[in-house]
This record gives sequence, C-alpha cells and structure tokens, in this order.
Amino acid sequence: MPTLPRGQLVYAIGDIHGRSDLLAKLLAEIEADVLRREGAERRTLVFVGDYIDRGPDSCGVVELLLNGLPAGFDGHFLKGNHEAIMLDFLEDPSCLGQWLANGAEATFRSYGVDVGTLARERARPETWREVFIAALPARHRAFFERLELMVPIGDYLFVHAGVRPGVPLEAQKPQDLIWIRGEFLRAADDFGKVVVHGHTPTTVPDVRANRIGIDTGAVFTGRLTAMRLQDGSRGFLQTEA
Repeated sequence: MPTLPRGQLVYAIGDIHGRSDLLAKLLAEIEADVLRREGAERRTLVFVGDYIDRGPDSCGVVELLLNGLPAGFDGHFLKGNHEAIMLDFLEDPSCLGQWLANGAEATFRSYGVDVGTLARERARPETWREVFIAALPARHRAFFERLELMVPIGDYLFVHAGVRPGVPLEAQKPQDLIWIRGEFLRAADDFGKVVVHGHTPTTVPDVRANRIGIDTGAVFTGRLTAMRLQDGSRGFLQTEA
C-alpha cells in the first residue's frame, strides 16, 4: 500500500465547480474528522482544481478557499482546465467563446456581471474582459495566478487531470497535467507514484492500482468527495446536497 511520511495527514478534494454549499459542508466534515486522527503532526489540504464554472457560486468557492479553511492546515491549490481557460481569457479575450462553452456564464454571474445585457448588446470579447476584470477582486485574481500544477507527497502525486504515460514525472507538460484523459485513464503503467486526480467525473471514486480519481461530479450529482490519506491507509469523505 502506498504511504505518506510519518505524521502526515492529507485530505484531497475533488472538482468543486461553483458548489460553495457542498464545499462548506465538506470542510466541516474534514474539521470534525481530523479530531479523530491521532499522530497527525502535519495536516494538508490538496484541492485538485476546477473551482469555477457551471455551478452557481464560483466567487463563493474562492472566498472559502481563501478565508474559510480549517485552522492548522497547509493548503495546496492545483490549476484545473477551467482556471486555465479563464486565465487565457484574461490574457486574450478571443478565448471568450471557449470559456462560455465550458460554463463561464455561471462564473460571470457569480461575480455580479450582467451577462444578459452583454449578450443582448452583442458586446465585443474585449468588453466582456473589461467588465470581468472590474468585477474580479484582486485577491481572487492573485489566487488564480498562483495555482500549482502538481504536488508530490510521499508515494502520491496530486494533479488535476493526470500524467502522460511513458514520460518522467519531472518532464510532464502543463497541457497534459491539466487536460489529459484517454491515454492516462487507459494506462496500466506504474507512474512512479499513485496519481490522485480530478477532471474526469465518476459517480464514485475511481480507485486503480496506479491512479485514484476523486471527481464525483459535484455540479451534476450533488456529491463532493475528499480522500483522506494517513500513513498507509486511505478513506473517503463525501457530502451531498
């Protein structure tokens, strides 16, 4: 069984997609669960990305991540493909169409952007960008801009989407870490570490010998999942709407 360094307790949280209600419940469950864990000298929360889009409260999710985490935890926040698209849009407004196709309207609304007026007036992508930048708090933009691509802890590697088979972990490309699916999901390779990922939703955690998927489709199923790792053990916490 893969293990963590002695005294390390990790909770990895799957894709949230604007469900601040589920995130708040899950964080409360984690806060209660940690009280039952002995020997946890170092406590870590790892979020695998996709905080925004599709669900109703992307802004509230980021607020919780910035200000609502349980005390006594280190936090790691990975970049999901939805955050990558949003950051691309901030650099290049021509990416608006791609972002809207991936659920951006809900994110705009959560930050108070009048999407209906922009659509009716057929506003240029540059206008959408200007309005969104004006609505986006500086601390939220800074949060998005400092997201990590991978986090290794003990025998586990945390990423958003997965890794490219046959490529050393230190040589993985950001595009694969954020976007890969088929080649990674089908692979039976030993990646060197057990890869914990989101990005591809399943109704229950997808536990394989070489990878563990913890995206249980919160915005579709109403189920947000966290995986607990300590020493050589693992367990799951879930909250539902």
